[in-house]
Amino acid sequence: MNTFEILEKAQEAFQQTSWIERIAVLFGICQVLLSKKNKVSNYFFGIVSILLTISVLYNAKLYAEILLHVYYLVMSIYGWWYWKHKTKKRPVWITAANRKEWGTVVAIVVGGYAILFFFLAYVTDSDVPMWDALVSSTAWAGMWLLAKRKVENWILLNISNFFAIPLLFYKELYLFAILTLFLFIVAIFGYLEWKKIMKTQPQAHAHA
Repeated sequence: MNTFEILEKAQEAFQQTSWIERIAVLFGICQVLLSKKNKVSNYFFGIVSILLTISVLYNAKLYAEILLHVYYLVMSIYGWWYWKHKTKKRPVWITAANRKEWGTVVAIVVGGYAILFFFLAYVTDSDVPMWDALVSSTAWAGMWLLAKRKVENWILLNISNFFAIPLLFYKELYLFAILTLFLFIVAIFGYLEWKKIMKTQPQAHAHA
């Protein structure tokens, strides 16, 4: 399949999507762009996008994906509270994950992968349980790091995006594949911008 055919498929997919799906995608784009700018308002757009997406997934009976988005919703609410609550006491600086936090990341990825693989392989009719579990478990870890305002969240989210893009093309979900490619590119710049912001923060908090 050449580039023209992919774009043609994406256009067809866009025309076939509902307004709820389009709004969900639009709010999702706003969320990641605001997150790139280190704006707490990213969570508002993210939560709206997640709720709309859950509605679409429910109608499509994609229950495993609903489970993942419920996790996104919980972590988004927690992240919004954490950023706002901590800011009242002192600013929540962008920091690098320490060894203990990396241990949590590994636990989320490994544990999440095992749980999701079992669920997808033995409870659902998924034909790509390993692939889907990898995409989801790394996204789980990335969302946890984002909630903690850790710069490495972009790395974990992009590992998830890296595997999600071919998976979405394989499933012929071309519109969402192109959206994920866009998010992949934004995440690269998000990481670089967060690193730049880190250098302007008080050094006493840079490694908190």
